Amino acid sequence: MNSNYYGVVKKVSSLVGQWPYQNPKTKLIYLSFVTLSTFSIVIPQLAKFVICDGDMQCIFQTMAAHMLTIITLVKLYTCHLNRYKMKVLIDRVFLEWDELETPEEYEIMKRYAENGRRYSLGYSLYCFISAFLFLCISLIPPLLDTVLPLNESRPILSVHPGYYFVDEKEYFFYIFWHAVVVWEIAVTGIVAHDCMLLTYIEHVCSIFALGGFRFERLMYKCNEYESDTITVLHSHARDTFRKRIAFSVYTHRKALKFAQLIEDIFSITLALQIALNTVMISITLLQIKMLYFSYCMEITQHNASVFIVVRYVVYVLSQLIHLFCLSFEGQKLIDHSLQTRDKILWYETAPKSQRMLLFVMQKALQPVFLSACKIYIFSRENFTMVKIK
Repeated sequence: MNSNYYGVVKKVSSLVGQWPYQNPKTKLIYLSFVTLSTFSIVIPQLAKFVICDGDMQCIFQTMAAHMLTIITLVKLYTCHLNRYKMKVLIDRVFLEWDELETPEEYEIMKRYAENGRRYSLGYSLYCFISAFLFLCISLIPPLLDTVLPLNESRPILSVHPGYYFVDEKEYFFYIFWHAVVVWEIAVTGIVAHDCMLLTYIEHVCSIFALGGFRFERLMYKCNEYESDTITVLHSHARDTFRKRIAFSVYTHRKALKFAQLIEDIFSITLALQIALNTVMISITLLQIKMLYFSYCMEITQHNASVFIVVRYVVYVLSQLIHLFCLSFEGQKLIDHSLQTRDKILWYETAPKSQRMLLFVMQKALQPVFLSACKIYIFSRENFTMVKIK
């Protein structure tokens, strides 16, 4: 059953109440649970911000975590507020399978659906494991105290920037497990949003590939029909050829509409995400620089500084990997939209057929892309520019 190809995104999005076919009450319960869990992180973060009392280094430590929780809520409610459009998209995904005509077309759809499932599974595992390992960095000092004890205990490394109104050293493991549970729940909201996006982009790429396949097959049949000398058969072949042109054009238009709907749903969210990620990376790099300066001035202890720097480096790398995943899919969408023009062999058709194909040829000259409010286009080239900067 073709729905099996979307099992990963279905399970992940169901956990946060984002799967379009869930019961409305069930969706609301799951969404409320994830929202409350995320706010249980926000409260300690705000308390930490207050007790910083104007200390800029302390404030910077809390800012990145604040922005990450904001991104979580933005992504979570983007899917929720656009739930009707999301349902339209997933309906079109399943409907597309029913319109396939040949085994070759089925294989094309199957290949892209499997890619979407593979990418969603890999991305989900990466996010969950990365979040857990990031939090586990705070366990290194207590473990070293047990394995390689010093004359005095190593300084406690906060699980995440937050103040819990209790002695952090005494209640360290309670804080640790709270952070692990709630951050993994928050990451589920991020993963559900991103896996939906990856799945939809893979699907629209499959529609472009399907349209290209139909145009290629159309040209082959055209040559056969034009060489037919029997009037009746030629007339029948001509009608069949026109129907196939219309069907191929329809497929291309479906791909364009699907891509535009993706842009309408995710564009604003991606713009906010890019803006917040840029600020987070800048703050994190500034923190690394300040810690390095403090270490050189012997203001902080060596071990604590090393662990914090490692955490910040991992955080920046995670943000870049996340941006790379979006840029990779964005580039794939651009490539597939442009490849259609190479598969329309217009010069092999009759003049009347060329006029019928004019619409597609004009549209295929313009790339379809994934953008952040038309300001930033997700592509390999733009990702390289961001990385160099």
